[in-house]
Amino acid sequence: MKDHAGESVSVWMATTCLPKIPSLQVSEHADVCIIGAGIAGLLTAYRLSHSGRSVILLDDGPIASGETERTTAHLTAVLDSRYFELENLHGEGGSRLAAASHIAAINEIEEMVRREQIECGFERLDGYLFSPPQAGREDLDRELAAALRAGISSVELVPSTSLGAFEIGPALRFPGQAQFHPLQFLGAVTSLLLKRGVRIYTEAHALRIVGGSPARIELRDGPTVTADAVVVATNTPVNDVLAMHTKQASYRTFAIGALVPSGTIKKGLYWDTLDPYHYVRLQPLPAEISAGVPSDCLIVGGEDHKTGQADNTEERYALLESWARTYFPMMADVRYRWSGQVVEPVDGLAYIGQNPMDDKNVYIATGFSGNGMTYGMISGILLADLIQGHSNPWQALYDPTRKTLRAAKTFAKETLNMAAQYGAWFTHGDIPEEAVIAEGTGAVIRRGLHKVAVYCDHDGQIHECSAVCPHLGGIVAWNHSEETWDCPCHGSRFDKFGKVLNGPAITDLQRLDRLRPEVVLAHQP
Repeated sequence: MKDHAGESVSVWMATTCLPKIPSLQVSEHADVCIIGAGIAGLLTAYRLSHSGRSVILLDDGPIASGETERTTAHLTAVLDSRYFELENLHGEGGSRLAAASHIAAINEIEEMVRREQIECGFERLDGYLFSPPQAGREDLDRELAAALRAGISSVELVPSTSLGAFEIGPALRFPGQAQFHPLQFLGAVTSLLLKRGVRIYTEAHALRIVGGSPARIELRDGPTVTADAVVVATNTPVNDVLAMHTKQASYRTFAIGALVPSGTIKKGLYWDTLDPYHYVRLQPLPAEISAGVPSDCLIVGGEDHKTGQADNTEERYALLESWARTYFPMMADVRYRWSGQVVEPVDGLAYIGQNPMDDKNVYIATGFSGNGMTYGMISGILLADLIQGHSNPWQALYDPTRKTLRAAKTFAKETLNMAAQYGAWFTHGDIPEEAVIAEGTGAVIRRGLHKVAVYCDHDGQIHECSAVCPHLGGIVAWNHSEETWDCPCHGSRFDKFGKVLNGPAITDLQRLDRLRPEVVLAHQP
């Protein structure tokens, strides 16, 4: 069974216990089968269960154990792509629809929390987009005009706002944004689904997904699920070989959480316009974590890099902490450090709808960038409508088959970057084959014509897999922080023993026959 998508622990994981769900033992049928029990899958199941559709929800790990538990949980219509960029790519009408859909998602989450009486700390607050002095305010002026054209009439330029102990100068204030505890929210949603008859199964790894009448989902351990429609909500689609993966790219993003005394920092959501950028919010902590002293967790994220194309996580955490201490000198030692995977579409908007070049009853939800919480609800609303044959004003905007001609420059850049990663086939390994590997670490070595992913466990046992990603043949790289093998081509990730954690790969790294105990001397990567 897949456990979690890495070794790091987010503040959400540390403060929540989610329901434990059994595995699927026999083949079953439902109106709809959803693969992936993150926020998009759970909310799609929720919407469909209200319409009377029978639903089976599958996940190969615990509930919400993928990227959903690694979010910083901003509920916002302030998107990763600026509105002036979206307007250029999708026109003013597209920009307005994008804003309206994210505002609707926040409203629906709020209504759902009220209607179902979910205790998850949902709270409305202001969001602030600011440019540090060295960045100038040109982007703020452009974004203000574009956001107003997009229909966000409440946005305003404020001459100064406080970020911690410092005044940060001009910022765009977006009223009516929100935050919550994502795992508390989804734990309650899971319980609601079970009460309503939604069949949820974990330890259910889909090996083959075939559309048609009916669609078939073949699981690794034997059972098969059939359904009239299937939704693949696995962050990046695991049912596609290439169609969607040329239109988006995977990045690692990083976050830290430090204790600060309650009330010392103004509540809000904050983003800067730097590259790499930073984002900030607060999360109240339970008394048992803060030793009885009212405290908040100051969450600071950013410092992204392409998945599998850097292994300097400690440096990135240090940069986040240094940036945070500039603005928040009252913060205590960093208590939480975690990373997550975001999938960036080439034209700035998610892909939600029918899967390209597939049967009409196969749907996907992907490309959420850094706005996964609101896109999760957008997916639930839109996919439920499409499956039931209802019209939806967002359908064309998020259509996975849409053309990306205006994003040709970004498409070309990402394609060239992906192609360059295949050069790893011709390089030496990270270390010579005869070198020793420190316990608890991994490295790629060259053995003749082959690249081998070698992990040394804490008992000194060596575990070897092919370093070739089973998706499209990229050479994986070791991620010291998460103790995973990450593919730099399309973002597939595998645990230390080669078991697949994230798509687009759907199968494990090939295990090699040699398992050899060795006397391991320290090799510092």
